[in-house]
Amino acid sequence: MDARTATPLVVTIAGHAVVAAIVDLDGTMVDTLGDLHAAANATMRLLKLPDLSREDVEHRIGKGSEYLVLQCLRLHLPDDQAQALYPQAIELYLQEYTQLNGQFADPFPGVPEGVAALKQAGLRLACATNKPTELARELLQMKGLLQYFEIVNGGDAFPRKKPDPMPLLETCKQLGLPPAQVLMIGDSQNDALAARAAGCPVALVTYGYNHGEPIRTANADAFADRIGDLLAR
Repeated sequence: MDARTATPLVVTIAGHAVVAAIVDLDGTMVDTLGDLHAAANATMRLLKLPDLSREDVEHRIGKGSEYLVLQCLRLHLPDDQAQALYPQAIELYLQEYTQLNGQFADPFPGVPEGVAALKQAGLRLACATNKPTELARELLQMKGLLQYFEIVNGGDAFPRKKPDPMPLLETCKQLGLPPAQVLMIGDSQNDALAARAAGCPVALVTYGYNHGEPIRTANADAFADRIGDLLAR
């Protein structure tokens, strides 16, 4: 009997009875800032542009590679020049990032244990990230996390990315569950906005990126210092 036909196990988190969870990747499960910073600076050097600080990159994480690259170009160039250089820049960035994927990244404290605890509690797990799907799967495998997820959807899986609700709605369809029964676990306002628009309850971890803004100002049902802490809520 597979997960679709078995009687679902219901877990109550933050006052919501849920059967599954969709978990973000960058900033929620894995600290990828080192990879992203290295790839962005490698790209800037190839384009003969100045290096970026870690904060420059951190504050632009969360809306996909395309957004990150264009915003980084805009730090150094007027908008028209940034737009003109963008096609070359995104191609270079993806080449660099593919080579660096996972080299300067590690799971946040408590993530392997927390994800395992969610699975053991009976939740079905999916990952929805704005990172390209192949790179997301590779990173999860590298860090020992892929085994917990029955679905991995990256930013290239659907026409629109978070904070648009489409990735969550489509992932819920793949799970065969209504959004109200699927918890979104993320680290940023983008995740909260996508979840609210999709009709999913949402919990946010407190250690992620969130564009440099305080995470507790986001509209979420719960906040947690570690993913596993959500099971006590």
